[in-house]
Amino acid sequence: MRSFTNFQTDLLRSFVSVVDLGAFTKAGDALGRTQPAISLQIKRLEELVGAPIIRQVGRALLLTSEGEMLLSYAREMLRLNDELASHFNRAKIAGVIRVGLPNDYAVAFLQGVITEYTRRHPEISLELHCGWSAEILDRLRADELDLAVAMVNNERAQYLSRSWIERPIWAAAEGASYDRAKGVPLAAHPEGCAYRARMIQALDEANVRWRIAYTGSGIGGLQNAVVNGLGVSALTRYTMLSGMRTLDERDGFPPLAEIRVGLFYKHPRLSDAGIGLVNHVVARLDEAGVSGDPIKRQMELDRQ
Repeated sequence: MRSFTNFQTDLLRSFVSVVDLGAFTKAGDALGRTQPAISLQIKRLEELVGAPIIRQVGRALLLTSEGEMLLSYAREMLRLNDELASHFNRAKIAGVIRVGLPNDYAVAFLQGVITEYTRRHPEISLELHCGWSAEILDRLRADELDLAVAMVNNERAQYLSRSWIERPIWAAAEGASYDRAKGVPLAAHPEGCAYRARMIQALDEANVRWRIAYTGSGIGGLQNAVVNGLGVSALTRYTMLSGMRTLDERDGFPPLAEIRVGLFYKHPRLSDAGIGLVNHVVARLDEAGVSGDPIKRQMELDRQ
């Protein structure tokens, strides 16, 4: 008869808390346990894994490769555990949720997903903060946000729960034409925007002249600039509007590099309302076919 190894959620919760909070003592304070108790739980996890999962370098705690893999599973298992607990615990979900969204991504889609959740739970007060990805993640680290969506450079970023790939689309006004000899007019966010960088990189590599014709930090202004023919821009499928058309290599526009977007949160800091919102966002992303489930991804790799 096959024997099973059981990863208890209290061990996983302590592990995630240590990683998210950066210290055994802070994790113990958050969970109401002593630092030695947290250390014993991490040792028990390492016994179950059969390898070290955390190593200390100076004052910093770093994950081993086994620890990084375990973290992806742990976040997902805790999310599902808390979703199940919430289902059977019918207590009202209330409180303030602070969410950070990037200026240069599908804000309209994400705002719709988030406000859909708050309409279901009118006792929740929602605070939305829009900004550049680096700024949003800094605010999450400083505990000024509960949940964040931001651009991510790799799948091992701190507090990352899910990530997915978006390929930006060249967008122009319907019927608009541009004299490439004068340089392609670009409508872009200010310096630091990942979409702006990808437009410039793609055109430079294709030896296509360009100029910045419009600069603005808001997605609405950028969309208006495209619709009114001020310039072309890189958008996503969610931010394309009526009156726009897609440009591709047949129009002389090279493909744009992919962008990885991530869902970030500190699990130990989340309230019941925050956990509920995370589950709602993940479900909507899965329905849209963009969310990267770490467990499903590993199962696919194991089958190869």
